Amino acid sequence: MKIDAIKNGIVLDHITAGRSMEIYRLLNLGALDCSVAIIKNVPSKQMGKKDIIKISDELDLNLDVLGYVDPGITVNYIKDGVLADKKHPELPERIVNVLKCKNPRCITSVEQEIDHIFKLTERENKVYRCIYCESKAKSEGRSS
Repeated sequence: MKIDAIKNGIVLDHITAGRSMEIYRLLNLGALDCSVAIIKNVPSKQMGKKDIIKISDELDLNLDVLGYVDPGITVNYIKDGVLADKKHPELPERIVNVLKCKNPRCITSVEQEIDHIFKLTERENKVYRCIYCESKAKSEGRSS
């Protein structure tokens, strides 16, 4: 299989195998008017298998979403065919509208217009809590 290099854009590398579609959905990459390549189950010495997403356009990515979903991701910014910058997102202190509170008594279950906001309360266990009702949610991403 041949996947061409991109001249300008972003490469999301070291995605845990099987998580690329979730990232595609959360970043709303389907709404972009540019080429987006999802490469699944790529052999990796470091990880065994990994996914890669290539985006052939420059855009402002939500690194908080990436850090929450898979904190081991590498974000590579490509300019004129050369790596211009590399970032390693970390678990964010706060995430907005990534998770939905599962507590039926939470204000977010009743009021449709309220943002679902979670704060990181236990970094070592990747535990987030709803800021309104304190319900617990745990990140399923791998360790960085």
